[in-house]
Amino acid sequence: MQKLSLETKKIWFARHRKANFAASLRLEGFVPSACEGEIKLPTREAALKAILQLAET
Repeated sequence: MQKLSLETKKIWFARHRKANFAASLRLEGFVPSACEGEIKLPTREAALKAILQLAET
């Protein structure tokens, strides 16, 4: 596995921090703008499928 640079790590954490903030806004009932949270969230079905796969192991 290749080592990630510090800059790559900073970018990854910044993107996920934005996505987490947008998700928390949605949970509180706010509608975040398109610029908040750039990561596409999985559909409900995809999330349930992933959880069920983890439960089977």
